[in-house]
Amino acid sequence: MADERLTVAEYRALAEFRCQLRRLLRFSEDAARGAGLEPQHHQVLLALRGMPDGTAATIGVLADRLQLRHHTMVELIDRMAARNLVRRRPGTTDRRQVVVRLTPRGERVLPRLSLAHRAELRAVAPALLRSLAALTGDRPGRAVRGR
Repeated sequence: MADERLTVAEYRALAEFRCQLRRLLRFSEDAARGAGLEPQHHQVLLALRGMPDGTAATIGVLADRLQLRHHTMVELIDRMAARNLVRRRPGTTDRRQVVVRLTPRGERVLPRLSLAHRAELRAVAPALLRSLAALTGDRPGRAVRGR
């Protein structure tokens, strides 16, 4: 890898991709705050609602999905529980495990934000896909292969 070099075009493509990602993240942060949530609160709500089938929403699983440390996730869940967005329950098989669930309030807030995000993604998708294709060598419009 040390002898690999990037071309100016690759640097530009990488910069453009990062720019498009940052714009999307900025939109997401602003939308969450506009709904009265912190951006991480929205991420947790979305992670809970979008949990893969058969996967319990434990603190550890949520921490991994949001790329946070376990203790940071505990603190985040504490703040969200205080705002009645989530609730904790002991695990069914291991009572030491904590499973997190959406509250009715959390369920009400999430669709509005998710619809706004879907609309934004549809708007920025062409630029995001073009920049990703430039980085990966794929043509826009084709499914991007795993690398």
